[in-house]
Amino acid sequence: MAKLFLVPTPIGNLDDMTFRAIKVLQEADLILAEDTRTSGKLLKHFEITTQMHSHHMHNEHKTVENLVSRIQGGQTIALISDAGTPAISDPGFLLTRACVDAGIEVDCLPGATAFVPALVNSGLPNDKFVFEGFLPVKKGRQTRFKILAEEERTIILYESPHKLVKTLANMVEYFGADRKISVSREISKLHEETVRGSVEEVLKHFEAKPPKGELVVVVAGKPKD
Repeated sequence: MAKLFLVPTPIGNLDDMTFRAIKVLQEADLILAEDTRTSGKLLKHFEITTQMHSHHMHNEHKTVENLVSRIQGGQTIALISDAGTPAISDPGFLLTRACVDAGIEVDCLPGATAFVPALVNSGLPNDKFVFEGFLPVKKGRQTRFKILAEEERTIILYESPHKLVKTLANMVEYFGADRKISVSREISKLHEETVRGSVEEVLKHFEAKPPKGELVVVVAGKPKD
């Protein structure tokens, strides 16, 4: 029986692609991609000609059973997302869980993911941290902020550019204006930038200079008494 590979892809600089990732994608029977148009550019760059199928949040519930059957039938399948490590705020969990439940071997390659360099680069404590991914947009958002306001570990969030200012304003309200924060955008890309300071300082920065690109927000935990 073959296996499922979870293959990280670059979040910006194509040189971050590993030799092993290229080899796995070349040798797999099928590549599952979040957006075949986006991934098609990556595969073309590395001269990977493996067949590719679409696998995203809107169809993954319907395709998991068939994909498990294909692996049980002897096919090796590699799963990639648009950028970074599959299943980290991207599709991949459902298929991984189904394969584990079916006794299929799952192999996740090490590689690019946005929150690790953002955390290390923040200058905030990284011995203990909590990854929150994307916060709720409406329902449960206030409750989540109240819970995180009491969190003593460093907090990592993903946020979209058009919601960042609102999120920072919420942090001033729930965490306090002086809480230390670091916002990294466009990690490993041409216009990579990290803005550090208090929540209030960083809020003023992005109010004056609206953010663009992919964002990772790293917030200091609540100071211990």
